[in-house]
Amino acid sequence: MEGPFKRVTEATYLATDKSDKYRAILRYFYIQHERLREFLMPEEVYIHLKVSPYFEKYEMEELHSDLASLVKWRNLRAQQESGKVKTIDEFKKKRFRYQITPYTVEFERMLIQFEHQSEQFGGSLEKSHFERMYRTLQSIKHSSDKSAESCAQLWDDLLTYFKKITQNTSDYFAYLRSEDASEQMKSEAFFLYKDQFTRYLRDFIINLQRTAASIQDIMLSLHREEMREFLRKVSRHEESVFRFERLGEQVDHVGELEATWFNVKAWFIGDEMGESQYENVLEQTNEAIRRMTRIIQRLGERSMLHRSRKDDYLHLARWFSNLPSIEEAHKLSAIVFGLSHTKHLYSDHIPTDDIYTDVWDEAPMAHERVPRIRTYREKFRANAAESHADKKESTKAAYLERRQHEQQIIEQYLDGHTIEIERLPVVQPFVRKLLLSWIGKAMVKADRTIKTEYGDVVKVKLDRSRTITLTAEDGQLEMPAVTLLFIGREKA
Repeated sequence: MEGPFKRVTEATYLATDKSDKYRAILRYFYIQHERLREFLMPEEVYIHLKVSPYFEKYEMEELHSDLASLVKWRNLRAQQESGKVKTIDEFKKKRFRYQITPYTVEFERMLIQFEHQSEQFGGSLEKSHFERMYRTLQSIKHSSDKSAESCAQLWDDLLTYFKKITQNTSDYFAYLRSEDASEQMKSEAFFLYKDQFTRYLRDFIINLQRTAASIQDIMLSLHREEMREFLRKVSRHEESVFRFERLGEQVDHVGELEATWFNVKAWFIGDEMGESQYENVLEQTNEAIRRMTRIIQRLGERSMLHRSRKDDYLHLARWFSNLPSIEEAHKLSAIVFGLSHTKHLYSDHIPTDDIYTDVWDEAPMAHERVPRIRTYREKFRANAAESHADKKESTKAAYLERRQHEQQIIEQYLDGHTIEIERLPVVQPFVRKLLLSWIGKAMVKADRTIKTEYGDVVKVKLDRSRTITLTAEDGQLEMPAVTLLFIGREKA
């Protein structure tokens, strides 16, 4: 089968009866390739193999046979050596020199990497990669006067840091979820390193939130035509590198580079298909912290079970005996042991659907208790179905009236088609909650635009360089300067 999913003949040497010999031969070719020696003679390979006791009975004829097999599988290229022959017999024997192929170089490089990593996931949470990527984006932002070679170097740095970020974070979270890491976390020895692990995750997530916000801002400020001009320079530099296989090739290099840029941008900002992977990394880090907290709590409880409380009880007994009155003893008992008779009532009745309603603002509810005995059976009597149309209409009218009242209050704060939060007077609590919910929904959108409950299209503009205070009836909130633009009301 031809195409990208054809059979990879070059991988045959990894799964045959003589894979041990083939791998030893190709490993030597790979080492010499890394030392910039491309062509090797069979005699040199034979001398290298005979050093190992494993190849003590290995003969030169077998080496020629193995080299021929590797040439057949396209792991090696054979080139006849005709410049240094001295006799006709040597020419007839067709002495060859061999060169390793690109496929095999990548196979050996991958195998060496696997040998170093053993069977565990690697990876790390390197906050420095985000900072370097941000500095690279800043250089791209001001690259209008840079040469094509400089732009190509910036593009290569950007992709390098991005690949390190994605690969290291995914591998590290896979390591944390692995069975080995889970067993280590459940051991008593983990208790000694919990602070170090917590500090590592906390520093990463703080730096990630700070730096990723800057990366998102600069990505949004890079307009498409500005980025295409930068990618044209990168494409010109790549096309200047002469390659025989590119002769006569008609490929839209700028389009391919732009598609790569959209993928990098979507990792941080998101696209129309869903949330960004940056949000996923934040959630994974928070989940790792929560998981570690639960494990530490269980380890602490386990250690408390085996610790003697004798000294604690003696201290409490002396404390109670030295109190002046029984009333003081009751107060101490309430603090130490809590309430002795507490009743817990549960009800699945929800008095209101408004999630912003506080507990003390809800109406009291009735709870009917039934006997907890096996013989009790609740009596049912067939009744006519009651119509609650009037109640539904009154509830609907009250809800719409409340919504209209809230909308009128929001309309009062409009200055033309904008609301600048720093200029708002003291607002009611529901106004603060509503504005914060709009800002939260807009921050996960790439264009920072949402549609409100009242049908308005609102765009949120955030100025992180300034801090303002939003004053409500129930307190004050410090936040970045935010302006809400009501799109479609400019003319009005």
